[in-house]
Amino acid sequence: MGYKLLLADDDRDLVKMLSGYLELKGYEMITARDGLETLKKVEENPDLILLDINMPFMDGMEVMRRIREQISCPVLFLTARAEEEDRVNGLLAGGDDYILKPFSLRELEARIKAHLIREERSRGRKMVRAADELYLDYSAREVRIGEHVLELTRTEYEIVEFLSRHPGQVFDRERIYERVSGYDARGDSRSVTELIRRIRKKTEEITDTEYIETVWGMGYRWKK
Repeated sequence: MGYKLLLADDDRDLVKMLSGYLELKGYEMITARDGLETLKKVEENPDLILLDINMPFMDGMEVMRRIREQISCPVLFLTARAEEEDRVNGLLAGGDDYILKPFSLRELEARIKAHLIREERSRGRKMVRAADELYLDYSAREVRIGEHVLELTRTEYEIVEFLSRHPGQVFDRERIYERVSGYDARGDSRSVTELIRRIRKKTEEITDTEYIETVWGMGYRWKK
């Protein structure tokens, strides 16, 4: 399989159990037991990160923010927190998925595979010109307006890519959330609304053109 995973959690028994299971499935495992060690291990360029929120020295949210300055691989939060606010904050910090403890090993493995497959597909996409001044490079995961590259978080980019690949088609917030986050329980309209607001703010700093249109009472669409 050849994929390298970084598992960051301060629960020694959980780390030992998950590492053993995933190694048997063919993954190369890197482990860290606190926030500072996680930042160091990120330098080994994992293909996917499993990140606990409650860790010593630096919590998972802060680790997530710093990770996004170094690496763009999928990040899945492993946490006992079930509150909606925690899920929203995790996504806005740049996370890709949330799996609540306790969880089944089969579910975790399925989530890992789904994100790795999605990442491989993204890398294989070619550059597309979407408008006169807008370019989307799906292989480099880059959005450029004229000479300016938009500084997007991973989840913000996923929204832009998803909508731009279906111009004119309306998607409600739950469908967008499900598509870009990988969280399969239910959509979270609060996070989608905030993420699209941030995308618009970043584009407005460069151009007056509006790319994502709100269809009131229905959702959002990419303008043709």
